[in-house]
Amino acid sequence: MYQNKTMKDSKLISVLQLLSLLLMLTSRFGLGSAARKPIDLRYKDRTQPMSVRLRSLISQMTLKEKIGQMAQIDRRQVTAEVMRDYSIGSIISAAGSTPNDVSIPFDIPPYEVRHSTPEDWVNMVNEYQRGSLSSRLGIPMIYGIDSVHGHNSLYKATIFPHNVGLGATRDPHLLKRIGAATAIETRATGIPFVFAPCIAVCRDPRWGRCYESYSEDHKIVEQMTDIVLGLQGEIPSNSSKGVPFMGGKDKVVACAKHYVGDGGTKNGVNENNTIIDWKGLMSIHMPAYTQSIIKGVSTVMVSYSSWNGVKMHANKELVTHFLKDTLKFRGFVISDWQGVDKISYPMESHYAISLTKGINAGIDMVMVPPNHTEFLRIVTSLVKKNLIPMSRIDDAVKRILRVKFSMGLFENPLGDYSLIDQIGTQAHRDLAREAVRKSLVLLKNGKDPKKPLLPLPKKTSKILVAGSHANNLGLQCGGWTMTWQGLNSNSLTIGTTILNAISATVDPSTEIVYSENPSINSLRTKEFSYAIVVVGEPPYAESAGDNLNLTIPEPGLTTMRNVCSRIKCVVVLISGRPLVVEPYLPMMEAFVAAWLPGSEGQGVADVLFGDYGFTGKLPRTWFKRVDQLPMNFGDKHYDPLFPFGFGLTTKPNGGN
Repeated sequence: MYQNKTMKDSKLISVLQLLSLLLMLTSRFGLGSAARKPIDLRYKDRTQPMSVRLRSLISQMTLKEKIGQMAQIDRRQVTAEVMRDYSIGSIISAAGSTPNDVSIPFDIPPYEVRHSTPEDWVNMVNEYQRGSLSSRLGIPMIYGIDSVHGHNSLYKATIFPHNVGLGATRDPHLLKRIGAATAIETRATGIPFVFAPCIAVCRDPRWGRCYESYSEDHKIVEQMTDIVLGLQGEIPSNSSKGVPFMGGKDKVVACAKHYVGDGGTKNGVNENNTIIDWKGLMSIHMPAYTQSIIKGVSTVMVSYSSWNGVKMHANKELVTHFLKDTLKFRGFVISDWQGVDKISYPMESHYAISLTKGINAGIDMVMVPPNHTEFLRIVTSLVKKNLIPMSRIDDAVKRILRVKFSMGLFENPLGDYSLIDQIGTQAHRDLAREAVRKSLVLLKNGKDPKKPLLPLPKKTSKILVAGSHANNLGLQCGGWTMTWQGLNSNSLTIGTTILNAISATVDPSTEIVYSENPSINSLRTKEFSYAIVVVGEPPYAESAGDNLNLTIPEPGLTTMRNVCSRIKCVVVLISGRPLVVEPYLPMMEAFVAAWLPGSEGQGVADVLFGDYGFTGKLPRTWFKRVDQLPMNFGDKHYDPLFPFGFGLTTKPNGGN
């Protein structure tokens, strides 16, 4: 009997030891009691109220899972296993990063573009998503991409004019239609989240991102936020202010960026300091955010820039107190690419301090390329040390999950092939062509106003087409097209160059001579009826586009001088902003600002040859000299070459 008792005690001790070991292991791997309890699945029930779903899910999440939801990582560091094991909330496909790209940093030239099919995109996104769905709670990730003028990372997608051109249209309904087309082409590749629109108010064209701004006038930028309604869908009439919304499987989650004041930095230097008082910030840079929130925008991205010396990524007053508390924004706030890292100088030098400042300021989701494990480890430590309150973590996760619930991601987490036939459709290309037509601004038409050159006749003996930008799709599309910085190439995507458009428009009997950069000696004055000279800027993005000179780059100036000094010419300028043209204007017979028109160059020919009239108006002031900058309408010393809102008009005549 004593022996039996001893044996029973020994077995009991063994069982207790085994249980102790299991508890230690589960605690060590972050599972704890959450792994032993049956999962409350009410969060997966779409019939439950949002508040019930949020409470159900958040109450069951471990700290590790919550912090994982706050991370957005680059697809080049992603595997399905990473998504499963860390409960990562989001993936970003940085500009130029595609399913078949080479494993080189996207910001270091030379680029090698390997075109991926829509099916490649869907399969890649779904592979990562299946990893997320296989995690303990099965929380789907949200995949994001920079669809800033169409699905610009996708080969054969429709590439729309950049925002500066769209601002010249003064047409919010057009913007809504462009948003809808961009949404469906992006969603066709399995991607439900776009980092658009940029609603910066560019106050200095020396800024390298000025073409991402609709206008120097906040009222125009406010109107253009109708693109949010196209991207996400029309917000329900009974929706509360600030509540995120997405209206179906052919829509995407939008992102208003870059909060706030990025277009007002000193000397137009990217990521620099915006020096302005509270009244100025509220009256110029904030109104478009108010409108975007009213229209249901789901996410807001914070700017790299500072406001009066305070980094926006660390500005609790503006991110939490104003955006969230005053404007009642209930979606989630996301950082820019390594934006939190840049809170400290030099970048990443005090990452823990930067994370503390950024998350406490109100950033809910952090872009964390390239090391998500470091992010998870440091934030966990900061929470355990009470340097980041648990309430801040819970608020961030609640906002992220609210967006995911609102967009139906739990019910429809996987992409399919059903929308692929919507990519680059004729209807979308016709829409882009319409946008190009409406974006063109006619600044001069005839040395003698009584003898206008435009519209050009379609039927004549011989015309000259010249210039580096006349037959180059990459230069026509600009930055953020297939790669971050864009490409000087005709093979980056599918579209119509301006030369091809001219060829398709003129009468078959009209002879076209194309010479990219003709010498003055090769030009005989009486040989050509007229010349079309298409010159402009190279592609660029962000800081690479900062420019203190704003001159037309060579060989554009030489081409313009050679041709226009000998032949009656119209100059078509392809640029992301006004450039110095005053010294050269007298030699031009006509001058057209075409901005960055995108893939549908036929829209340029439509207006040059009179099938449609010029209607575009300057979205920003055209300066005489760079030493006048910054100069915006309403300034005391306003002395422009062409004022804000200027634009000559013509009537259609069919090229006769």
